[in-house]
Amino acid sequence: MFVLVVCCFCSIAVKAQTETDAIMMDKNELCLGGIFAYSKWTNYWEGSLKRENLNIGSVSSRQYHFMGTYGLSNKVNLLFNVPYIITKASAGTLSGLKGFQDASLAVKWDAYNKKVGKGNFNLLLGAGFSTPLSNYVADFQPLSIGMGSTNFNGRLTLDYSVNKFYATLSNAYIRRSNIEIDRTTYFTDRQIQSNQVAMPDMMQFNFGTGYRFNGTIAEISVSNMTSLSGFDIRRNDMPFPSNRMNATMVGGYVRYNLVSQLILVGGANYVVAGRNFGQNTLVHAGLFYVISLKKSKN
Repeated sequence: MFVLVVCCFCSIAVKAQTETDAIMMDKNELCLGGIFAYSKWTNYWEGSLKRENLNIGSVSSRQYHFMGTYGLSNKVNLLFNVPYIITKASAGTLSGLKGFQDASLAVKWDAYNKKVGKGNFNLLLGAGFSTPLSNYVADFQPLSIGMGSTNFNGRLTLDYSVNKFYATLSNAYIRRSNIEIDRTTYFTDRQIQSNQVAMPDMMQFNFGTGYRFNGTIAEISVSNMTSLSGFDIRRNDMPFPSNRMNATMVGGYVRYNLVSQLILVGGANYVVAGRNFGQNTLVHAGLFYVISLKKSKN
């Protein structure tokens, strides 16, 4: 199951089964569940300058994700996510926002696997789509619940496992649409007379390694998101949706089968480096239930 949310200044990687791993549901199995996540940052990077802003204090978000994965076959899975986001600033006069953010749908294909040395090698291909579920205000950073663009992504994932240990490398290109804002002129690195904002495309990288056996997973990971264009936040200015937003995160993740069909997940990640980005700490936990839709034989 999957969700990757880029929300204002916070990048959130919440995991159960995701586009970035090599976990697959069997044919006609449906995994449904929810995750609650809480994130917070006080310091942020204004361009390359790390600073704080006492006018807003700490920015936090509460996130509720309804997610699912369905096995079209043992080799092809569909994944979806519907998030509800609530943001808040601890100081100043700006009010946080709340609402449904961007619905996402993805497909993951276990395209190739082979015995290599003492382990197993898997190559997976994926594609994804996300679009706003509500008419939220994207031009209210850093308290907006999202960026407002419709996104398409293509992904390549490589996984190698030996006995109970594994390493997974995943890389994706994200194509983002233009967005409309509620003003007809704005300044980036030049004055623009339009309500259309060109959003920079992005690259996303994930590496995770750990223990995986009989549905139990313990993983440490590093991930990176990099804008392919955009501009820096001007000194003492508010961030803007088309800013160049880069971040590198480290984290950990656990998954445990409470019973055969009930799965507990949890984890945390922390932004260690960034550009026009909040130094965010995130924790999350969730429950999932696996339903078999296979027709029983009499």
